[in-house]
Amino acid sequence: MTAPPPPSSPSPPSSPSPPDMPDGLVRSVHERAERSRRADREGEPSFGQQLAQVGVLGWMVVTPALLLLFLGRWLDRRLGSGIFWSAPLLMLGVSLGCWTAWRWVRRGVR
Repeated sequence: MTAPPPPSSPSPPSSPSPPDMPDGLVRSVHERAERSRRADREGEPSFGQQLAQVGVLGWMVVTPALLLLFLGRWLDRRLGSGIFWSAPLLMLGVSLGCWTAWRWVRRGVR
């Protein structure tokens, strides 16, 4: 009769390799490294560039708000409804503008 093989020792748990990690984590690490390399390469934006970005953000919020406000005022005059359309369309325009500005900022950060 032959002797049974010696029991194998359990292997220590290994840290997850990149393919085993969640895609979001790997992507986030790569994006952060790329931002760091770009910042090292390009440096800080100038005061003028930062001021221009603030101006663009302002117009991104104000433009849809004003367009929808004018549409609401036109509808209210045509239908004789006071501010029934103006107020909700103004809020919708501000919301749309803020969402657009938020997307623009998020895309610029990445």
